[in-house]
Amino acid sequence: MGYTTMTIRMDKDDKERAKKLFSEFGLDMTTAINMFLKQSIRENAIPFLLTLDVPNETTRRAMAEGDGIIASGRGRFSSAQEIFDSIGV
Repeated sequence: MGYTTMTIRMDKDDKERAKKLFSEFGLDMTTAINMFLKQSIRENAIPFLLTLDVPNETTRRAMAEGDGIIASGRGRFSSAQEIFDSIGV
C-alpha cells in the first residue's frame, strides 16, 4: 500500500474548530479525514445524513398546521375535487 499527499483548501476558522473537536477525541486532522474517507468507501456513500436545509420557522408553522388539520380529521378527502373545493380552486 502506497501513500500520497492531499492538499485541501478550507476556511481557517473551520480548520481550527475541527482540529479542536478532533483533539477532544484524541485524533489529529489526518486521522479524522482518513476515518471519513474509509467509512465513505466502506459504505459506498457519505457516512452521514445530508439535508438541503433545516425547516425554517415558516415551514415549521406550516407543518404544525398540517399536523393539526390531520389530527382534527379536516384533512380527509375522498377526491382531488374535494381538495380543490376546500381551498377555493
